[in-house]
Amino acid sequence: MKREDLLARLASPAVWDLAIVGGGATGLGVALDAAARGFSVVLLESHDFAGGTSSRATKLVHGGVRYLAQGNVPLVREALHERSVLLHNAPHLAQPLAFVMPSYRLWETPFYGAGLKLYDALAGKAGLAPTRFLSRAGTLQALPTARAWGLKGGVEYWDGQFDDARLALALARTAAARGALLVNHCAVTQILHEGGRASGLRCEDRETGRAFEVRARCVINAAGVWVDELRQQDAQAIGRPVRPIVAPSQGVHVVVDRAFLPGRHALMVPKTADGRVLFGVPWLGKVILGTTDTPRSDLAREPRPFPQELEFILGEAGRYLARAPTLADVRSIWVGLRPLVKPDDAEAGPTKALSREHTVLVGASGLVTVTGGKWTTYRAMAEDVLERCFEAGLLARSAAGVTTNLVLLGGDLGGRPAVPLCEPPGLHLYGSEAAAVQALPGADVELGGGLTEAMVRFAARHEYARTVEDVLARRSRLLFLDAALAGRLAPAVARLLREETGADPQQDAFSALAASYLPAAPAGLGGAGIAAGLTMPANRA
Repeated sequence: MKREDLLARLASPAVWDLAIVGGGATGLGVALDAAARGFSVVLLESHDFAGGTSSRATKLVHGGVRYLAQGNVPLVREALHERSVLLHNAPHLAQPLAFVMPSYRLWETPFYGAGLKLYDALAGKAGLAPTRFLSRAGTLQALPTARAWGLKGGVEYWDGQFDDARLALALARTAAARGALLVNHCAVTQILHEGGRASGLRCEDRETGRAFEVRARCVINAAGVWVDELRQQDAQAIGRPVRPIVAPSQGVHVVVDRAFLPGRHALMVPKTADGRVLFGVPWLGKVILGTTDTPRSDLAREPRPFPQELEFILGEAGRYLARAPTLADVRSIWVGLRPLVKPDDAEAGPTKALSREHTVLVGASGLVTVTGGKWTTYRAMAEDVLERCFEAGLLARSAAGVTTNLVLLGGDLGGRPAVPLCEPPGLHLYGSEAAAVQALPGADVELGGGLTEAMVRFAARHEYARTVEDVLARRSRLLFLDAALAGRLAPAVARLLREETGADPQQDAFSALAASYLPAAPAGLGGAGIAAGLTMPANRA
């Protein structure tokens, strides 16, 4: 897929059925569903696919245990069904994972265990394995580095985990295989209107500055936390004011070495000191600790953690692990902005109280906006978006369900078992395409962290990669696993990208980005000293 070929298609005078703004989980899900039904689809992404929130999840494919505690049974039931679908359609990128809740009070095991038994019941045939009550010894066997002092027992239950950015790429490439045109690094600058109706988009290629106009019968606004910007622009064009619908919430994740949680079980703390949920998830050879849930008022492309968020995550992890992690142990820190939907009667409030469900709106111009939701339910969200398009008369109705059993590119493993996602990154993340990667030059030349020269070439030739960040943040996940190592590999990746694309790989920009994913504080600083020692930019919510 040469970029000049993509831009040539973009310049064609065709009228598309759907023009989608946003290349995150939601937009890509809509693109795949629509293309699979036979609609003509163009999707434009201003940066890279999954470059925002959709590459910064906690890596969980889950029904939402905390939503069950809130009494939101329909949301949990839908998510559990979609969890099963995703695990089937992308087995190389989404897999079952056992979680353990350690109990340090006698009442915790029966109390949380009963709720998780209900979780199993809601899953029905889509359940992964039954919830088990664990003894103290059984809990330490599953979580050998859990704090032993005061431990009473635990509960084991099953959910899933995934590689979010690579799943987004699989969605994009599967949609492209069905005729969709997807272009990253191409920013939408204006919604076009005819007779007061949204009729297309004006966009600009960020590499060349070349402008394009795209005509479409239906325009989908799937820009995540940034959907209100497009809604306001649309409203001004037709003179119909709209209220913002997104209240951004910041989630911070901290990555440490696997030694802190060496088994194949994840740690789940259902109620931290301030009532939040904390996870410790083994992922690609490291452990993810998080996440926070902090309101923000700005929409930074690269949000940074507040000092108190790092203090919270490391402090809470230290309450449940035999050895408390400190800033010196942090390999990467990354932040995602969640597009939580405001209730009609609330302009602010704790983000834990705002809706995790998605919302689909059809504006006065016919602009269709979708936001909210979560990765696990991306496919159901896509079906809901198309249903609203049908109801609004923007598209001719087509039967749903075409993606229920649609195996994503790379997902046909031929009956072979998938390599667990807790293992370090390697060829297993390419699934059935591993042989195609190995056939490229440099297959036996490892740059570091499991990344080979052939993988970089495959990213450029087949996975839309244009920059060093595209490769080291999302085609491989090294920026999220070990930011210092990613920074050291930047020159080698830049050299290969220049060979493959001839474009500027933006090496200097990535080097600065990689440095910002590391804490800049004295080694060993922890506890109450974290906030004082943290020197990264202190954003204000």
